[in-house]
Amino acid sequence: MIRDARALRDSFVPADLEHRNAEIGHLSSLLKPIEGGEAGSDILITGPSGAGKTTLARFVANELERATLDVRTAYVNCLSNSTNAAVLHTLMRDAGLGLDFDRASTPVHEYLTRIDDRNEQFVIVLDEVDVLEDPSLIAMLYDIDNVTTMMVCVSEDAFLSTLDMRVESRVRAAASVVLEKYRDDELADIIRARADHGLVPGAVDEATIKHIADRAAGDARLAITKLRRAAQLADLQELDALSPGLVDDVADGAAGEVHERNVERLSTHKRLLYDIVKRYGEVSSTDLHAAYEEHISAPKSKATRRRYLGALERYRLIEQEGATRGTRYRLVEP
Repeated sequence: MIRDARALRDSFVPADLEHRNAEIGHLSSLLKPIEGGEAGSDILITGPSGAGKTTLARFVANELERATLDVRTAYVNCLSNSTNAAVLHTLMRDAGLGLDFDRASTPVHEYLTRIDDRNEQFVIVLDEVDVLEDPSLIAMLYDIDNVTTMMVCVSEDAFLSTLDMRVESRVRAAASVVLEKYRDDELADIIRARADHGLVPGAVDEATIKHIADRAAGDARLAITKLRRAAQLADLQELDALSPGLVDDVADGAAGEVHERNVERLSTHKRLLYDIVKRYGEVSSTDLHAAYEEHISAPKSKATRRRYLGALERYRLIEQEGATRGTRYRLVEP
């Protein structure tokens, strides 16, 4: 039944992006100066999980690189790489540069100098930018003439609240692109396009497509995961086509997979905070910080930890109740 598994992964960047034409046009206009050898406008893309923020950013970057000489694009997910060195190392590798750099020993300024010295434009996608350990990296990148940044996160207000005045002013100056959740009919078109590309003809009918869209509640990531898991189960059971009932059979597993994938992307300190909340089920802020400090030799500052916890909440891994000393954190089950 599966003829191209790539199309059934939520990380896949399709050749055509459904229902984001206006946003693609807007982003393309903001990046237009790059075609003439100048930096484009810096951009902040926000919206709920599953709204296609990352796919949009990567799609536009790919199209720009395909159509323009002397431009490189690079992507990094800051949930997995949140230190300045880790972010820059990942970006350089993704751009096909800096293969001689050692992640453990290369100073940040050497990465920045290597980018600055290049006679070409760079478009950098900072995904989950709100969990950067040191947001001053944003200002450092802004100060390089041949760098254009596309920053991606869930909430602009939550992101801005974590920044000092210098970095905040830079981010506020970026062009803002806000994505809304997909409507059911839009999500159905996305599922249909993925099925046409990834499954054999006739493998899924309109009733099943609409069922997936309705149950995914505007979350494209969850919808695509349900489609893939249903196709895998159909192959296992030697079925010729998917059905609404088959989709319901994989619903819990799909939600759990999306949740677990978010957990697996967490870097060390975020993962430790998550694991402590998971172990307790529910824990006070005081006990959480005490357990964290007990388990790690070089703890991050409390301000950084609070930023990490806020990110875990926005990505629906934990939830917070109360404020200040009465704050409690609770695990969110998938």
